[in-house]
Formats: sequence, structure tokens, C-alpha cells
Amino acid sequence: MLVAVIASCALLATENSGQRLDPLRAVLSFFIDPIKYLVDFPSLLLDQTSEALSSYTELKEENKSLREQQLVHQTRLLKFAALEKENIRLRALLENSFKLGEQVLIAELLSVKTAPYEHIVLVNKGTRFGVHQQQPVLDGNGVVGQVFRALPLSSEIMLITDPNHAIPVQVNRNGLLTIAVGSGQINRLVLPFLPNNADIHPGDLLITSGMGGTFPPGYPVAVVDEFTSQPNKPFANITATPKAHLDRNRELMIVWSHSTPVPLTSKPSTNDNEIKASADK
Repeated sequence: MLVAVIASCALLATENSGQRLDPLRAVLSFFIDPIKYLVDFPSLLLDQTSEALSSYTELKEENKSLREQQLVHQTRLLKFAALEKENIRLRALLENSFKLGEQVLIAELLSVKTAPYEHIVLVNKGTRFGVHQQQPVLDGNGVVGQVFRALPLSSEIMLITDPNHAIPVQVNRNGLLTIAVGSGQINRLVLPFLPNNADIHPGDLLITSGMGGTFPPGYPVAVVDEFTSQPNKPFANITATPKAHLDRNRELMIVWSHSTPVPLTSKPSTNDNEIKASADK
């Protein structure tokens, strides 16, 4: 150790006195620097590994958070899309209500009865809103049906395709009168009371005739899609497709008609009696 101390002191003195040891230092650094890097390598590797793991964890958490946000935004977009469609339907109903020129009430669909061959739906408007039996019900495209049963807070609507429903119609092209009956299929009506030589063709528009007093005249009902004459039978086989979207409606219009039936007989009023008395004088 004494020798090492003396040698160290001699080297320090030599270093301070000049640059004679620079070549030796350069040669020794060639062998010593790799050893220094090798000694620092485990610490450096540990730091880089720790940093990489930390970055991976942060990226994983960030990716998870972004996925959750994406799911939330997609759900909101779906809701917005549904609201947009609902807004379009309501605007169409509102525009059609102005075209009708009659008082209407917008009702929302609550449920659909699933009994076979029974086409009845439940809406959220009832007698509390003035709804009563046999009121016509429409959507933005045509006649849907009529109020079958009015309850205080809801009403049952019988669709025109119900087998127990019949609606007086006329061919818009020529005014031919007939009755359209429900077939039990959601997309089909039948016209069972027209002869084989009736002036009706596929593509003819059927509208309400106003007969019977339930449906005001002029509302679109269906379009004739098939006419088959039956020579061995008195009536032809005629089917039609409803104009209303019976299987896709969420909102319906319950209609009040402004027309008031005129009584066939009436008692003369006081003014009429006075006018008649003045005429007699």
C-alpha cells in the first residue's frame, strides 16, 4: 500500500508538472472505458426497462380510457340518430296535420297485441285528452285504423288490416265505391265485393269515401296490387297494400272531424215563426 501511495503521489506530481502521461492515459482509457460502460450497463438497463414498463402501463390505461370514451360517444351518436329519426317523423306528422285541415292529436305507441290475427295497438292518449271510440287514426302516409276502445290514459287502435275491420273506400281514378277488409296480414287488404268486370286496376289509389261517418273522405288508404277475375265466382280476387306504415309507426295521429251531421227534421225556430207570421200578414 505504501508503494501504491508513493506511486500515486509521483504520478500526481508528474501530471501537474506537464503532459507527459497523456499518451499513457489514452492507452489506458482504451481498456478502462468498456469496463466503465459494462459496470453502468445493469443500472442503465434497469432504468430503461422501468421507463418502458411505465410507458406501457400508461399507454394501456390511456387506450382503455379512450375505448371507454369511444363507446360512450358511439352510444350517444346512436341516441342522436334515434332522436333525429323521431324528429323527422314528428315533423312529417306535423306537416300532414296542417294539410289535413282538421284537429289532430299526436299519440305515441305503447305496445302491440301479439294475439294471432288481431291487429290492435295501444297508444298513450285516452279519454282524458278527448279521445273517443271510432275516431280515425292516421300516420304521415295514410289511414292506420280507428279507436277501438278509449280508456282514461290510453286507447286501443284497431288497424285496418285486422280481420274484423272494414273501411268504405273509393277508387281515386274513377270514384268506384267498395269496402276494404282486413286480411289478417299486416301488409294486405282485400276488396271482396267487386265483380269480375269492375273498373279497377293494379296501381289504383284507394281513398276513404266518407261513407259510414267514421272516416272523413279523401284520406289515402291503400294501393291495389293484384286483380284476379274468377269466372266461376261472382266476385273478383282483389288485394291492396296499405299506404300507412303499419309495422313501423311510433307516433300516430288521432283525428277529429269538423263536419257536423245535419238533422233530417228540425223544429222551426222562433225567428222562423215570426218571419212566417209577418209574411201571412
